[in-house]
Amino acid sequence: MQIQLYNTLTRQKEVFVPRDPQRVTMYVCGPTVYNYAHIGNARPAVVFDTLFRLLQKTFPKVVYARNVTDVDDKINAAARAQNVPIGAITEKYLAVYHDDMGALGVLPPVIEPKVTEHIGAIIGMIERLIANGHAYVAEGHVLFNVPSFPAYGQLSRRDRDDMIAGARVDVAPYKRDPADFVLWKPSPPELPGWDSPWGRGRPGWHIECSAMIEKSFGPETIDIHGGGHDLIFPHHENEIAQSTCARNGALFCRYWMHNGFVNVDAEKMSKSLGNVLLVHDLLKQAPGEAIRLALLSAHYRQPLDWTDAALKEAKAQLDRLYRALDSLRDVEAEPGEAPEAFVAALADDLNTPKAMAELHHLAGLANKATDPAERRRLKSELLAAGWLMGLLQQDPAAWLRGAGTGVAVDAAEIEALIAARKDARARKDWAESDRIRNDLAARGILLEDKGGETSWRVAS
Repeated sequence: MQIQLYNTLTRQKEVFVPRDPQRVTMYVCGPTVYNYAHIGNARPAVVFDTLFRLLQKTFPKVVYARNVTDVDDKINAAARAQNVPIGAITEKYLAVYHDDMGALGVLPPVIEPKVTEHIGAIIGMIERLIANGHAYVAEGHVLFNVPSFPAYGQLSRRDRDDMIAGARVDVAPYKRDPADFVLWKPSPPELPGWDSPWGRGRPGWHIECSAMIEKSFGPETIDIHGGGHDLIFPHHENEIAQSTCARNGALFCRYWMHNGFVNVDAEKMSKSLGNVLLVHDLLKQAPGEAIRLALLSAHYRQPLDWTDAALKEAKAQLDRLYRALDSLRDVEAEPGEAPEAFVAALADDLNTPKAMAELHHLAGLANKATDPAERRRLKSELLAAGWLMGLLQQDPAAWLRGAGTGVAVDAAEIEALIAARKDARARKDWAESDRIRNDLAARGILLEDKGGETSWRVAS
């Protein structure tokens, strides 16, 4: 099945044709590890994890790299405030990031390059840019000479004045052109720095990704480069310029993909509004799969409005899917494939809302199926489709009994009450039977009698 992806560079959906079908390459800009990840940081991790899963199903080998920025002005500020080395900050928050993303079902990337482990590669790329006339040294800085790359602006499609204004940097007097951007900057003694031909310093933001991509994948053109919409300019625009020039004009990347912003209750997420939602905190309110589904509920290229109601609805949807899966607990699932209509939805530029509709359709069939062979097939399809979305990865019974919800559930006590209710029903003591059921219902525990057996779950 063909995969179609929207290419930000061409502004249209294109059939995905990798440079080498035996080795698909994808790079996504990852976290800057100085604090807890917020829900906006989680969206690209979840979106491109879903794409990673789809590519793995379609191609024999997928090399996915997601970088870690572990030297940065915000990291430096946090380290100074706590009077610790930057490594103490970055190691702590990278571990937290891994835990939080793991809770959202995000698979580890194949490669996770760190900036501090690629200083030599960064210096080497800067030296090549200077040698071929695309960069220059000025007052201890090295800058990329934007006018030397006539195609600059092709990704963002901004005019020159907008690009200069949007670069978010001061026009320093040592710049040859106002649009020029920093590749290397000097470090005073109190800041982290590395020796270089231009003195002790540290890399600029943009050159880091270009060097890590080349080190991770080699000099060949990469297939997919992804990240949030806010990275189109200046970050990805600058990556194209410096990588293309460092490689003597060779194409840097074939497909550029960007996910939309996350708003909170229809407002932009910002510290000033006090509405920054941390994944670490949300995981105390809802299971990771519910957060993941909420992030996939809108098409990845569209803005996503995060609300408490949306998270609650995502949890309720998963409850329905898990109940369907639990209804098939008496049949063994065999390795299977997701239904064609479901895969086609994902292959159409990651149309996750349509894919979820197909998943619910599958659950509806499972709830009605009686033929053992059909029930086995449906269970296999549900699990295969769930894996592609990063959903339905929990034990259905455990999920329905409140696993990961933060609800305090004493399973032994509930089972004892169900046994007592069974005895009451055997004695035809319907009042006691109803009392136990109502008591459990008041505590958020719902009972289901089926085939002479009673199962229970935590109410949505």
